[in-house]
Amino acid sequence: MTRQMHMVNSFDPTASESLAPEDRALLERRQRVLGAPYRLFYREPVHLVRSEGVLLYDRNGLDYLDAYNNVPVVGHSNPRVQERVAQQLSVLNTHTRYLTDDVVDYAERLLALFPPHLEQVVFACTGSEAVDLALRIAGHTTGRTGIIATAHAYHGTTQAAAAVSPSLGTNNPIPDNVVLVEAPDTLRHDPATTAREFAARITRGIDELRRRGHQPAAAIVDSILSSDGLQTDPPGMLGPAAEVVRDAGALWIADEVQSGFGRTGGWWGFERHALRPDLVVLGKPMGNGIPISAVVGRADLMEAFGRDVRYFNTFGGNPVSIAAASAVLDEITGLDLLHNATTTGAEAALGMSGAAAGDPGIADVRHAGLFIAVELVRDPETLAPDAARAAAIVDAMRQRRVLISASGRYDNVLKVRPPLTLSSNELPRLLEAFDESVRVTRTSP
Repeated sequence: MTRQMHMVNSFDPTASESLAPEDRALLERRQRVLGAPYRLFYREPVHLVRSEGVLLYDRNGLDYLDAYNNVPVVGHSNPRVQERVAQQLSVLNTHTRYLTDDVVDYAERLLALFPPHLEQVVFACTGSEAVDLALRIAGHTTGRTGIIATAHAYHGTTQAAAAVSPSLGTNNPIPDNVVLVEAPDTLRHDPATTAREFAARITRGIDELRRRGHQPAAAIVDSILSSDGLQTDPPGMLGPAAEVVRDAGALWIADEVQSGFGRTGGWWGFERHALRPDLVVLGKPMGNGIPISAVVGRADLMEAFGRDVRYFNTFGGNPVSIAAASAVLDEITGLDLLHNATTTGAEAALGMSGAAAGDPGIADVRHAGLFIAVELVRDPETLAPDAARAAAIVDAMRQRRVLISASGRYDNVLKVRPPLTLSSNELPRLLEAFDESVRVTRTSP
């Protein structure tokens, strides 16, 4: 199947007539000034005005359980983040070419959460910028140009990040120096051989790069393979592939924008696979919505790049963003959100598995921490993907005021990824909406 853009749960213009006059007017204004690059979720878009914790509120005061957004990792409108940001904004906000305490304090604290071989960090403002920088570091320090990425990955929107993001669609060109390999798929292939087979695909990808005249500089892989359908198990399946990359003289870039900061029950998704990344990319959840990202890496790579390249990100690591990032670490540790992600995630996945039991169209429910995937198929024998039903369930849950999304190469994998503050108190609402949505979209007996 050809690469396609994620449109499975997008706004349907034909539904605009059902919107309230105020929403329809806002939609028309939005389309006029923002234009085609901007898209909306859900067949009937949600008009939001405020948020708190795991809830979003529309202009009528109705609440929506947010089971999708990983950016507010410690909850929407988090009081501690608000307080720290406001306090810092009233004191100082400038770039890192002046000597300030907080950016050093935070860097030391952040690096303490990584393996000892990852010793330095460079801050940026967005995940896309961080991916771009990691690719530049890899190319500069290896003197090579070839990149390996997975076949339906998403890594960002700069030109370099988009070049390794095939999920952006068939109109997004993948350059000659990038080779795409199929991600692990334990639903359709034997989990016992997944690691070996993925490593073999990486080997063939490196051979293809060389055939094209490019030596491999790096492989960049989302540690949870979220855009490739959220492949969570078995733990360790990425390790052999990383060794193949390293043996070829290239670097392993772990994209932790979606799996990092406790999402999978540990601090970082790569930890589940017992591999040693050379560079790690951080983004979205890092500041709970305040723009900040980072590349964490080996000191020798950072030194070689920094010695030769004049790199500067004007507001990467600014004091206000660092204040937000520090508050995020305080909340994750103070509220024991790693433990909550593990226990609440397991409870949610178990409940969703129960709701899916006996439904031939649900082939798999898998999870790591508070990152849950539900894979829809048209036929349990052939495992043909069912993007239409995935879209129907997403919209059915939206009608029940629970927000999720869909992903994967075939847009048939439900993506459930709430703030890590989701507790067992909110789970019944999530599971009830899921159970009802599964039932109302079921077409087989």
